Amino acid sequence: MVDGVTATIQIASLILAVWCLVSTFRDQPMVVPHLVGVAVLWLLTIGQAVVATVQMAGGERPAETATFISYLATIVLIPPACAVWGFWERSRWGPAVIAFACLILPVMTVRLEQLWDPALV
Repeated sequence: MVDGVTATIQIASLILAVWCLVSTFRDQPMVVPHLVGVAVLWLLTIGQAVVATVQMAGGERPAETATFISYLATIVLIPPACAVWGFWERSRWGPAVIAFACLILPVMTVRLEQLWDPALV
Protein backbone atom coordinates (compact mmCIF):
# COMPACT_ATOMS: atom_id res chain seq x y z
CA MET A 1 0.00 0.00 0.00
CA VAL A 2 1.11 3.54 -0.61
CA ASP A 3 1.14 5.46 2.65
CA GLY A 4 0.82 8.81 0.89
CA VAL A 5 -2.48 7.85 -0.74
CA THR A 6 -3.84 6.62 2.58
CA ALA A 7 -2.78 9.79 4.37
CA THR A 8 -4.30 11.95 1.62
CA ILE A 9 -7.60 10.10 1.90
CA GLN A 10 -7.61 10.52 5.65
CA ILE A 11 -6.85 14.24 5.53
CA ALA A 12 -9.30 14.97 2.71
CA SER A 13 -11.98 12.95 4.47
CA LEU A 14 -11.54 14.78 7.76
CA ILE A 15 -11.54 18.19 6.06
CA LEU A 16 -14.75 17.31 4.21
CA ALA A 17 -16.29 16.03 7.46
CA VAL A 18 -15.57 19.30 9.25
CA TRP A 19 -16.93 21.32 6.33
CA CYS A 20 -20.12 19.27 6.23
CA LEU A 21 -20.56 19.48 10.00
CA VAL A 22 -20.29 23.27 9.79
CA SER A 23 -22.98 23.21 7.09
CA THR A 24 -25.14 21.02 9.32
CA PHE A 25 -24.80 23.34 12.29
CA ARG A 26 -25.60 26.32 10.05
CA ASP A 27 -28.78 24.53 8.95
CA GLN A 28 -27.71 24.48 5.30
CA PRO A 29 -28.62 21.73 2.82
CA MET A 30 -26.06 19.93 0.71
CA VAL A 31 -24.89 21.99 -2.26
CA VAL A 32 -22.85 21.24 -5.38
CA PRO A 33 -19.45 22.03 -3.76
CA HIS A 34 -20.17 19.27 -1.23
CA LEU A 35 -20.71 16.89 -4.14
CA VAL A 36 -17.44 18.01 -5.71
CA GLY A 37 -15.65 17.29 -2.43
CA VAL A 38 -17.20 13.83 -2.26
CA ALA A 39 -16.24 13.22 -5.91
CA VAL A 40 -12.60 14.10 -5.16
CA LEU A 41 -12.66 11.79 -2.17
CA TRP A 42 -14.17 9.04 -4.34
CA LEU A 43 -11.42 9.45 -6.93
CA LEU A 44 -8.82 9.12 -4.18
CA THR A 45 -10.41 5.90 -2.93
CA ILE A 46 -10.55 4.53 -6.47
CA GLY A 47 -6.87 5.37 -6.83
CA GLN A 48 -6.11 3.49 -3.65
CA ALA A 49 -8.06 0.49 -4.91
CA VAL A 50 -6.17 0.53 -8.20
CA VAL A 51 -2.80 0.73 -6.43
CA ALA A 52 -3.72 -2.13 -4.09
CA THR A 53 -4.99 -4.24 -6.99
CA VAL A 54 -1.80 -3.67 -8.98
CA GLN A 55 0.32 -4.58 -5.99
CA MET A 56 -1.69 -7.74 -5.35
CA ALA A 57 -1.43 -8.68 -9.04
CA GLY A 58 2.33 -8.20 -8.71
CA GLY A 59 2.52 -10.82 -5.99
CA GLU A 60 2.20 -8.85 -2.77
CA ARG A 61 -0.61 -10.11 -0.57
CA PRO A 62 -2.07 -8.95 2.74
CA ALA A 63 -2.30 -11.50 5.53
CA GLU A 64 -6.10 -11.69 5.32
CA THR A 65 -6.84 -11.18 1.64
CA ALA A 66 -10.62 -11.64 1.78
CA THR A 67 -10.99 -9.16 4.64
CA PHE A 68 -8.70 -6.70 2.89
CA ILE A 69 -10.70 -6.89 -0.35
CA SER A 70 -13.98 -6.40 1.50
CA TYR A 71 -12.64 -3.32 3.30
CA LEU A 72 -11.27 -1.96 0.03
CA ALA A 73 -14.59 -2.44 -1.77
CA THR A 74 -16.48 -0.80 1.09
CA ILE A 75 -14.15 2.20 1.09
CA VAL A 76 -14.75 2.69 -2.63
CA LEU A 77 -18.53 2.43 -2.21
CA ILE A 78 -18.94 4.78 0.77
CA PRO A 79 -18.43 8.15 -1.02
CA PRO A 80 -21.01 7.62 -3.80
CA ALA A 81 -23.49 6.10 -1.34
CA CYS A 82 -23.23 9.05 1.03
CA ALA A 83 -23.45 11.52 -1.87
CA VAL A 84 -26.69 9.99 -3.10
CA TRP A 85 -28.17 9.79 0.37
CA GLY A 86 -27.05 13.32 1.23
CA PHE A 87 -28.45 14.66 -2.05
CA TRP A 88 -31.84 13.05 -1.43
CA GLU A 89 -31.96 14.54 2.05
CA ARG A 90 -32.59 18.17 1.23
CA SER A 91 -32.56 19.32 4.85
CA ARG A 92 -29.61 20.13 7.06
CA TRP A 93 -29.11 16.40 7.58
CA GLY A 94 -27.77 15.87 4.05
CA PRO A 95 -24.34 17.25 4.97
CA ALA A 96 -24.53 15.33 8.27
CA VAL A 97 -24.75 12.06 6.33
CA ILE A 98 -21.65 13.01 4.36
CA ALA A 99 -19.82 14.05 7.53
CA PHE A 100 -20.62 10.74 9.19
CA ALA A 101 -19.36 8.80 6.17
CA CYS A 102 -16.22 10.94 6.06
CA LEU A 103 -15.52 10.10 9.69
CA ILE A 104 -15.74 6.38 8.89
CA LEU A 105 -13.24 6.47 6.01
CA PRO A 106 -10.11 7.33 8.05
CA VAL A 107 -10.84 4.46 10.44
CA MET A 108 -11.29 2.04 7.57
CA THR A 109 -8.09 3.19 5.83
CA VAL A 110 -6.15 2.62 9.05
CA ARG A 111 -7.59 -0.88 9.17
CA LEU A 112 -6.56 -1.42 5.53
CA GLU A 113 -3.00 -0.47 6.42
CA GLN A 114 -3.06 -2.86 9.37
CA LEU A 115 -4.29 -5.69 7.18
CA TRP A 116 -1.66 -4.96 4.54
CA ASP A 117 1.23 -4.81 7.00
CA PRO A 118 0.51 -6.74 10.22
CA ALA A 119 3.63 -5.18 11.79
CA LEU A 120 1.66 -1.91 12.12
CA VAL A 121 -0.75 -3.39 14.66
